[in-house]
Amino acid sequence: MITASFGNGVVGPYTGHSLALRIVIATLAAISCYNAIELVILVFVTFAQFRGPYFWSLLLSALGLIPYSIGFLLKYFGLTDVPALDLALITVGWYLMVTGQSVVLYSRLHLVLPNPRILRRVRTMIIVDACLLHLPTTVLTFGSNLAPHNAVYIAGYNIMEKIQMTGFCLQEFILSALYIWETIRMLRLDPDRGKRKIMYQLVAINLVIIALDLGLLVIEYRDLYILETMIKGVIYSVKLKLEFAVLGKLVLLVRGGLIWKPESAAIYRPQRRPDEFPDFVDATRVTSDLTHAAAGATARRRSHPWMDSEDVSIAMFEHAGESSHDGPRNSRQQTGHSDVSHSWSGETQTNNSAYADVERELSPLDFTDSLGKHKPGEP
Repeated sequence: MITASFGNGVVGPYTGHSLALRIVIATLAAISCYNAIELVILVFVTFAQFRGPYFWSLLLSALGLIPYSIGFLLKYFGLTDVPALDLALITVGWYLMVTGQSVVLYSRLHLVLPNPRILRRVRTMIIVDACLLHLPTTVLTFGSNLAPHNAVYIAGYNIMEKIQMTGFCLQEFILSALYIWETIRMLRLDPDRGKRKIMYQLVAINLVIIALDLGLLVIEYRDLYILETMIKGVIYSVKLKLEFAVLGKLVLLVRGGLIWKPESAAIYRPQRRPDEFPDFVDATRVTSDLTHAAAGATARRRSHPWMDSEDVSIAMFEHAGESSHDGPRNSRQQTGHSDVSHSWSGETQTNNSAYADVERELSPLDFTDSLGKHKPGEP
């Protein structure tokens, strides 16, 4: 029978006699549920504001692991007499888990890729794939299990299963490739060691995502259906935990400023004499008197060359890991630019007083104090 095969299990419960396989099914389901519960707790503990695409996609994708794993436990062990219940749990969990995973990656992509046209295309790809791959697979899944004697549904499901697996893997390959490409480009531009560590981690998790998806595809094309469905939950839970650990750190990169400065690469100076220029001033480009601000002049902040300041403020407001350290800040608008991101010698500010010092240091009205001297003949 088709249900007795070690690698099939598409229709009905597992009817084989392998105790090892039953133990593997239960163990993998338990690992998936454990990782999901842990991730949900971390999300609610870490985020101060329960809103935004990053928060909701991460939360829903983690929650989707639970009905997905429980649904397959009920199905394979025949713990319910209502097959539609198993299939409903599996389908809902699968939707949230797979598409939610891609939305998690997409929700932070704007921090490294500021191209609106590419972002719109990525969003369109996720929506189109969800419609083209989820819906036909769902119809064939219910048809195979609720009408098990109809071989057309079973044959169609076996084909569609491989198509949807390949399609979703390609989707995640594209998202991971965009992260890797943009991160490598940033690594070439910014020599700061603290930022490079986070960027290396970002490249590493996307390489891990690609490797895990390739392994899942190998299992699928070997027709080990039971193992593929159970390992999929574990793999997606691991990928979510890796993304949660690293994607949130992109906000730190934004706050630290990703603008490469020649003086930061030359030498690290822990202290500055009063008669020196501030670290954020390129002395070779100074062509005018900086000791006095022009009458009526407004302070112009240097916005990030490739990042929308509104995106930065949204990302910083979403994630509580950074908000809890810095406390509330005053948001000031000057000449149409947001006062969110700053760049200063690659130093990392970790408390309110340090951040306030940098705010005062960045004000043009404080240049006199920073320079510590006046030109001869001036009052």
